Amino acid sequence: MTNLNIMWLVFTVAATGLFVADIKLSAGRAHEITRREALALCGFWVLAAALFGFLTGYMLGYERMIEFFTGYVIEYSLSMDNMFVFVMIFAYFSVPKKYQPKILTWGIIGAVVLRLILIFAGVGLIKAFGWIIYIFGAILIYTAFKMYFQADEKMDPGANPVLKMLARVMPIDHNDTSGNFFSRKEILYATPLFATLLVIETSDVLFAVDSIPAVLAISKEAFIVYTSNVFAVVGLRSLYFLLASLLDLFRYLKTGISVILFYVGCKMLASEFIHIPAILSLAVVLGILALSMLLSVAIRPEAKAAR
Repeated sequence: MTNLNIMWLVFTVAATGLFVADIKLSAGRAHEITRREALALCGFWVLAAALFGFLTGYMLGYERMIEFFTGYVIEYSLSMDNMFVFVMIFAYFSVPKKYQPKILTWGIIGAVVLRLILIFAGVGLIKAFGWIIYIFGAILIYTAFKMYFQADEKMDPGANPVLKMLARVMPIDHNDTSGNFFSRKEILYATPLFATLLVIETSDVLFAVDSIPAVLAISKEAFIVYTSNVFAVVGLRSLYFLLASLLDLFRYLKTGISVILFYVGCKMLASEFIHIPAILSLAVVLGILALSMLLSVAIRPEAKAAR
């Protein structure tokens, strides 16, 4: 068995076991996850990703380790911006906080399966059609400019086409407060929780269009791209509850993420002509992310008003 096959086995067992453990840590009765609990769970997942990254370096080499960490940081930073969309979705459907972990759990399982399909498809396309890398790069640069120049949009989850399709197939009981995805009266009804899950899953398809090409700009190895994605995605439950309690501290995060997308898009377009070391990409991504957070903390709205 090759080192790569061993790492695939380690990843499958570790990611599955850790995700189940994460669910059990916050399981039991439906309850609101506190900031303290969310912070502890975030630390747990970051530590798990770090240990896996170091093991990747030991088994597959230093370059693969740096690629893993770079992909992980990019995916995690993009996930931070996506979490604010989830805040709006939960608010729209008036989902009680005690039921939000359940929706996020199923949402993450769907995201892991979706990324498995999209990542292997993306790697296969790049290997079969080398020129498609320029399309991925152009998508990232377009997304970066759109994110930077576009004012914050008020998302309307009710306009989601998949949700409208569900309403035609199955009635939605908007008054249900049972915490289940379906309820049965004289016929089977979908509940607001299932409608919320549906919108989150379809939103993740759009998120993947940005995040997967961004990581493919760092590595063309399916193992690196998928494992870095999954380790970032499975920690999203705890990240969501932490960021939901700290919304005002990340005013410049979207700007930082747009700059990161622009950088990786340019890297992808120039990949055939210029080799950018993985360690440099990791430093650039971490630096941009740290600067955007420092500016968010340093430049407060009240400080600007005082001037």
